[in-house]
Amino acid sequence: MYEVWLAMSIAYETALGLLPALAPLVLMWAVMMVINRKKLKQVKLATLASVAVLVALVAVVALPSMTKSSLVNMTYWVDWAALLGMAAGVGVAAALLTWPVLAMRQR
Repeated sequence: MYEVWLAMSIAYETALGLLPALAPLVLMWAVMMVINRKKLKQVKLATLASVAVLVALVAVVALPSMTKSSLVNMTYWVDWAALLGMAAGVGVAAALLTWPVLAMRQR
């Protein structure tokens, strides 16, 4: 259980460090969502899901190398849970960020 709390604490501290960069991104995303609010429902869920899955699969391979590690070093279940959770988060974030862009392309 200690490992899970440690992973959550590391994720929280990392998010605090990224807050100055994430705040303008979230603000811009919110503005784009408001501007395109009528077209958002026209975007197919399958398109958003495919973006999320594709980016998550790339993240599973890319994230370990970003920490100077590899998939070979993933021997503990907490390592895999953290990797899959981070990859899922990256995939969902990518889908959310592309949603208003895909809505703008709708006629």
